[in-house]
Amino acid sequence: MVRFVAGVLVALSLSGCAAERVWAPDEAVKAARYVHQGPPELMLVTSINDRSGEGAHTGLLINASERVLFDPAGNWDDPRAPERHDLRYGMTPQMQANYFAFQSAGPFHAVIQRVQVSPEVAERAYQLARDNGPVPSAFCTSATSKLLSQLPGFEGVQSTMFPKSLMESFATLPGVKTQIVYGSPDQNEPDRVPLVSPVIAKAIQGGN
Repeated sequence: MVRFVAGVLVALSLSGCAAERVWAPDEAVKAARYVHQGPPELMLVTSINDRSGEGAHTGLLINASERVLFDPAGNWDDPRAPERHDLRYGMTPQMQANYFAFQSAGPFHAVIQRVQVSPEVAERAYQLARDNGPVPSAFCTSATSKLLSQLPGFEGVQSTMFPKSLMESFATLPGVKTQIVYGSPDQNEPDRVPLVSPVIAKAIQGGN
């Protein structure tokens, strides 16, 4: 079992969970601040490997008093979205699109699950992400599921280290809207058909 878990951690670390511990200066964070006019919302982003069908990375967009991205142990980077311990500020529509494109590039697709929440829940999620501190490599999903489970209404979210398991647990929440973002086809596999989770396919067909 120890060898199995170690293998899983290595696989996750190679597939998109590379820890980076940085602290952007106050001026950069203030300058990047972006307030989205939409409703308070949580948006779970899961990158799925189309060759294996397994999850590669988990991120969480939070639309609270400002829109931020909790990207624990992630390796997406853009200087226009300054980072403090895995929390990215300045998540404008362009930054959001860039993040989606990154998580669906090559042999991957991204599953976007969004749910509206109260302003209080959104702000609590923002606070937890801000106070979380840097996340070790390969613990992106563990950190995200732990954060979610501390929110009112999200207590039933499964605690897990596996992106796909969290994605499927999140899909059971009431009011979740789901979409899939496909990147450009892999040059070596132009006819590749993305492996979409049956749970997600059902959620989309059911209008969730």
